[in-house]
Amino acid sequence: MPSIAEIIQQRAAGRGTLIVALQEIQATQGHIPRERIPEIARAFGLTDAEVFGVVSFYTDLRLEKQGETVVRVCCGDSCAATDGYRILRSVADHLGVSPGETTKDGKTTLRIAYCLGNCALSPSVMVGERVYGRLTPKRAVQVVDNIKE
Repeated sequence: MPSIAEIIQQRAAGRGTLIVALQEIQATQGHIPRERIPEIARAFGLTDAEVFGVVSFYTDLRLEKQGETVVRVCCGDSCAATDGYRILRSVADHLGVSPGETTKDGKTTLRIAYCLGNCALSPSVMVGERVYGRLTPKRAVQVVDNIKE
């Protein structure tokens, strides 16, 4: 597995490779360490703010480690109209975290999604790579509980 320094050195030579480098760093580290942004910025001839802007713009890039399982509650138009936000509150309360946070045991991260591509079966929740539809707040909590077993 290449180190962050090796990834930066390999990718900084080409144009348009910042995102690829960030993706590779995240793949090796589980996130993009905030303290390494100045090093990344220097290598690409950018400011810290420009690199941070890229990381914060792309929802798949993250500065914090996430849990072993990511729970995404859809709050896109279709899901929001069919209790998506109530489901989000129920799951957040059940896990004891706010959206974007990870449980204290490091196992589960809760995120808001704005489309899971399951509008016909809204409201939807994605747990890991599996999408569940036609959920109620109670059923969504049950789905999340099943990942703990």
